[in-house]
Parts: sequence; C-alpha cells; structure tokens
Amino acid sequence: MSAKTYSAAIVGLDAPRVEVEADVAPGLPKFLVVGLPDTACQEARERVRAAIKNSGMPFPYTRVTVNLAPANVKKEGSRFDAAIACAILATTGMIDGSTLADGSWVIGELSLDGRLRPVPGALAVATSAIEHGVKRLFLPVENAGEAAVVEGVLIYPTPSLCALIDHLSGRTKIVPAERTDITPKSRDFGDAVDMRHVRGQEQARRVLEIAAAGGHNLLLCGPPGSGKTLLARTIPTILPPLDLAEALEVTKIWSVAGTLPSEIPIVWERPFRTPHHTASAISLVGGGANPRPGEVSLAHRGVLFCDEFPEFGRQVLENLRQPLEDGAITVSRAAGTIRFPARFMLVAAMNPCPCGFATDRSGRCSCAPSLITKYQKRISGPILDRIDMSVDVPKVEASKLVDDADSERSDAVRSRVVAARDKQIARMTERALHMNAEMTAADVRRYVGAEPDAISLLKSAIETLQLSARAMTRTLKVARTIADLEDSANVAAKHVAEALQYRPRIE
Repeated sequence: MSAKTYSAAIVGLDAPRVEVEADVAPGLPKFLVVGLPDTACQEARERVRAAIKNSGMPFPYTRVTVNLAPANVKKEGSRFDAAIACAILATTGMIDGSTLADGSWVIGELSLDGRLRPVPGALAVATSAIEHGVKRLFLPVENAGEAAVVEGVLIYPTPSLCALIDHLSGRTKIVPAERTDITPKSRDFGDAVDMRHVRGQEQARRVLEIAAAGGHNLLLCGPPGSGKTLLARTIPTILPPLDLAEALEVTKIWSVAGTLPSEIPIVWERPFRTPHHTASAISLVGGGANPRPGEVSLAHRGVLFCDEFPEFGRQVLENLRQPLEDGAITVSRAAGTIRFPARFMLVAAMNPCPCGFATDRSGRCSCAPSLITKYQKRISGPILDRIDMSVDVPKVEASKLVDDADSERSDAVRSRVVAARDKQIARMTERALHMNAEMTAADVRRYVGAEPDAISLLKSAIETLQLSARAMTRTLKVARTIADLEDSANVAAKHVAEALQYRPRIE
C-alpha cells in the first residue's frame, strides 16, 4: 500500500515542491529513504520511527520505502521528517491520506518524542506554496510567525506529530495563525553608536552622510584609534528604514541561511555584517555543495563592513568584484547555478601601513616606503575602482577629544539622508531604483542631469587622473547624491569637484 504527502526543499532562495511517497510492502523489516537525500535526510529513518512510536502509534514492521520526488533535486536537512511520518501513517490507515492532498504541505523536523522543531526557509516555503496554489501549510510553531507574513495561505502552527494527527483525524483542531503584523517597527540603536559621540572628523562625517544617502561604497583609512570602526558602526543609525518589499527580501535571505531569530518574523533593520578578515571565500560570497547565501547576501540592502581590509586574503577580496558591480552573486556548481541578491554598501577600514602610523603626525611609523607600498597593494586596482569614496581619518586632536560639546546627532543626519533618498526614488520611479548607487551607465546618462561646466571639469579630471570609464560613472553617481543632499535639480561643477576629491587614488 502506498500514500503521498507534500513538502518543500530549499534550493537557493526557492522552495520547490517535493512529493513524499511512502510504500509499505511485505518483507523483512527495513526502512529506506531514496530520492537523493543527504546524510541528515537519511537519518530521518531513526527520528521518524522513534517519533511515531513515542506518539503512541505503531510503526510497520515490514519493508518501508520512502521516495522524495523529483529525484534529481538534492534533499538536504531534516525538514521532511513530518511529511515522511504522515505518509507512512497514511499507508497504515492511521490518518486519511486524502486530507493531505495537493492543497497541503507539511514541513518540520521531528524530535524523538514527536515534537516539531523549526527549520530554515519558512518564508521561502510560504511564498512557494502560494505559487503552487497550496491552501494549507503545517509548520513548527517557531516558524509560524515568519510564514504568516505571506497572505493567501493558511499557516497551521503545529507543536507535535500527535497534534497534527489529531487535526487531520478531526479529533482536535489546530487554529490557523493570524497574519503577522507587517507594520514597520521603529528602530532603537541605543545611544552607544550615535554620531554625536564622534569627536572631530568633520570630513569623515560628511563622507558618511553622502555614502549613506546614495548607497555608495566607502573606504576609511587612518591610524589605530582614529575612530574608523566607530564611524562605520554609526552608519546604520543614519540609513533610511527598510520598506516592506526590502524587508521581505532581507528576511527571506536570512531565513534560508538559518540566521533569522525565531522571535523576529520580519527583519526591519538594515543588515550590518562584519565578517572577520580570516573569512573564507565561500563564507563571504556563498556556496557549498548545496549553495547557501554568504555574507554579501546577508548584507543585502544593508552594510558589509570589512575592518582591516588589506588583511583579507587577496583571492577572497577578488570575489567581491561581481557583487559590487552587479548587486548579485552567481554561484555555479556541478548541480546547477544559483543567483543570490547582494545589493550592499561596502564600508572598508584600513591602516595606511603595517604598523598603522604612516599618516600619523607623531612620526612613529618605522615602515620602509617599499613595505608601505606592498601593504597597500594588497587591495587590487579593480577592487579600488569599485569603491566610490575614500577618506583619510586622522588622529583627533586632544582638545576635541576632551570637549564636552556633542556633535550632530544621528537623527538630524538621517533626516537629510531620508530626504535625499526620497528624491532619488521619485526621480527613478520608472526604473524602480532605490538609490543612486544602483544606476547603470544608461541610467547615469538619463538621470544625472550634469551641467556643461560639470561635464567640462569631469573631462579634465579623466585626462589628468587617468580615470576609467567605471570611475567616471561612479564619480557622477556620487556627484548626483551630493546634489540631492543640497536639493539641487542639476549636478553642478562644485558637486563633481567634491566627488572627485573623494575618489580613491589608484597608482
């Protein structure tokens, strides 16, 4: 006798449907799981057997074969446990298999006592369920809030296998979860990272405001203790809040990666990811046998902060070329190609030399010029060419450090940043772009609106500074952001001049 239930796998950010077929046939007791399962999925045999027994139901002592179709899609993890258990119980008549027809999916890991444990990717599963016309989704209680963000499918928070069987048998009912509140939540960053604590560094503060307003990549260079890390950590406090579409994008990525906290159904704060300089290429850009999002995707719509930038492996940094240019990362493996979104704002911090004091007025640097050049060359020209703005962060004078007067607060800066972003969104509504950094070369020609004097200055700078075509385009994007902050309809020569001032120098 055979029966069928439905579940969903995770492939990239998608959740393709999986048919869970169970067949109970005469023969020596044996439990097989086929359909390209990985080790964790194979171990479902022991979890399912124990969960069924400990839930007070008999497990068939015959030959049990479970097929996860389609067989060409690799099945990973323990997410199919509950669906496998239901398929087996349907073959033995413990539940009516028709109650789990095409209109229902079952997702969840089983503990040995029959409780359902949470699994990653609930939002992706709920989105896929809508596309497949599924009406009911049975999920662990911890995943229900996340999945209930999606409208159009009933989410049943299922605490255990017993509760699921009782619901399907009509003895007791599981109440569907109410739709999760999708009202944007107010952000509280705390006082510790407010920009008012930044002493001095007027130019760096100005650059941070421009970078946040346009989503531009930024490099901070200065001696130890000059405030580079503090400046970088204040950036989330001046960024605009996520809108609903952006929040769902970020939540889906975090959910699939398994980094979404169970108590947070929607991520409303822009991500701020800080990978260590020993990070591998796969952890940074994603990958693996069954590719998962890396740090560049987890930072989507937010900030990727790389402290000690030259200390990252050169080959690791070179992997940033594609996402910095395209806003996405394509991971190719033998099993197929997966594309993850990676529209992030890169903020990098570095010392000017190995000892860190090459630009310090104290003269403490003992590094030879050749050693300084070698250290700075760890960041390749192509990577620097993709960084829009660079600023020196010098040591702050003692008088400013001990001054009791606070600097401008993050709230005031954020109001200007939000106003500039609103101008960008309104200007590029037809292209559905969120910020100037997202513009292509064609968009730059269409939307920048540079005055003749500005074009003339830029032309002279291209010839004098040997700027590449990419550098020219990025300079115009920064100039457009500066003009937006000043509420200027056109890009003037002064805006281009300031943008050129921040352009990284490639020797």
